[in-house]
Amino acid sequence: MLPSERTAEIFEDIFSVPLSEGTLYNTTKRCADELNGFQDWIIKKLLRSEIVNFDESGLNIGGSLHWLHSASTDSLTYYQPHEKRGTEAFDEIDILPNFKGHAVHDHWKSYFNYDCLHVLCNAHHLRELTYVFEVEEQKWADKMIKLLCEIKKESEKSAKKGMAIKKSLRKMYERKYSNILSEGFRANPPPEEPIIKKRGRKKKGKVLNLLERMKNYRNEILAFMYDINIPFDNNLAERDIRMIKVQQKISGLFRTKTGAEQFCIIRSFISTARKQGLNVIDAIHDIFNGKHVYLSFEG
Repeated sequence: MLPSERTAEIFEDIFSVPLSEGTLYNTTKRCADELNGFQDWIIKKLLRSEIVNFDESGLNIGGSLHWLHSASTDSLTYYQPHEKRGTEAFDEIDILPNFKGHAVHDHWKSYFNYDCLHVLCNAHHLRELTYVFEVEEQKWADKMIKLLCEIKKESEKSAKKGMAIKKSLRKMYERKYSNILSEGFRANPPPEEPIIKKRGRKKKGKVLNLLERMKNYRNEILAFMYDINIPFDNNLAERDIRMIKVQQKISGLFRTKTGAEQFCIIRSFISTARKQGLNVIDAIHDIFNGKHVYLSFEG
């Protein structure tokens, strides 16, 4: 996480061993080179996973905006930097084009270009609904918040018993969901046609856009209700990507794309090793000794 100059200073302060930035760069490169096979291994594991959490966030490389892409499970973490955020990046990273399981993500439209099962993050919906209730003062939004949280609680309760939510209860939740949306649409009618018609779509506003998303993507939003293994939100991916944001706050930027790529592959390995319950220092030590310790990781 630290800038290379500061890292070199720490080595000298703690171990009384002078360490040049050049040595640090060479060591980082060697570690990343030793982990080349790890990238292929983890992609194959992710493609065989039933549920993968996807996210992306801005990344400063050489003073220009790039994007960090992540793919995560409870036991795996994959990071990849790219100049683009959407379809071009997804195609080059080559996970989503071949993935057939449940992809958990926010409502970034590029994700829907891929033929997998989509699951939408409800943490995003709760934040948007809170705004509609507290700022726009619309009561339907508070009812939807309470309903989603109630279903989440029931799903977690059922998961502890190793069983799905009862069908009759699901039907009741579906009716409540539809009724709340109907209330929301009544409070937010579509914009009237202007007297002088203009080209393009009519501007609907944030609230109406949220309502239409919750109507059109009901199954993707309530996926956690139908399958207790599917998460309520995308917090796993957000936690994994947060560590890279910490690096950006501490170090400011990556000087080169190569440096960013090396950081991401090493950080992918460190995060995965932690999820596997391993001592990170021991795992890195094994990598430097030519041991492909990741081959024994659980998928």
